[in-house]
Amino acid sequence: MRAVLWDMDGTLVDSEKLWDVAINELYARHGRVLTPEVREATVGGSAEGVIRIVFDDLGLDPDPGRMVEVADWMHDYVGELFTTGLPWCPGARELLDALSGSGVPMALVTNTRRKLTENALNSIGREYFSVTVCADEVMEGKPAPDVYLRAAELLGVVAGECLAIEDSVTGAAAAEDAGCPVLVVPNDVDVPASPRRRHVSSLTGLGIPQLRQIYADLRLGLGERSA
Repeated sequence: MRAVLWDMDGTLVDSEKLWDVAINELYARHGRVLTPEVREATVGGSAEGVIRIVFDDLGLDPDPGRMVEVADWMHDYVGELFTTGLPWCPGARELLDALSGSGVPMALVTNTRRKLTENALNSIGREYFSVTVCADEVMEGKPAPDVYLRAAELLGVVAGECLAIEDSVTGAAAAEDAGCPVLVVPNDVDVPASPRRRHVSSLTGLGIPQLRQIYADLRLGLGERSA
């Protein structure tokens, strides 16, 4: 395990709920209520992917210009919410401190746009990460593997030498397709099992020896198998 690649929303900080606020406001403006099924489909998605899902569900004309406007509005809305501070997911900050203190390289790998990510890093602490990669800096965001492959490239390692930490179906798929063993810490949605994934209920109490063992097991395919 030469590096750890972190997802942001829902993994490091519990910011998915702030995205919920923005999406629910958008639905309210159209006289609709967001259903749990559609909400689950948006978790961990790129801005473009989320907007496509929302426009389809609301029956809106998928005009590219209008979709960009709505995506920009959502990012501005969430950006204002970010300024109030981001709540840490349990155990995340302690694990960041442990990895940083031991000199383990880390990257932040997120579907959130760069501008909003920079805002979030003011709360999280940009000093933890050797590199950060956002979905608007690669060809395709998660579930495509591009952000993970780019992060590994910038760190000077191959993706298979990195442990990815994710909370969503979309993110886990992206990391696994890039070749990373994946530690899954589900936040609001269930994430399917896989021989290349290990599920934990929380990062609380996890240290570097446990991460290295999880990584070693997953490199051997000793993760979880779907029933």
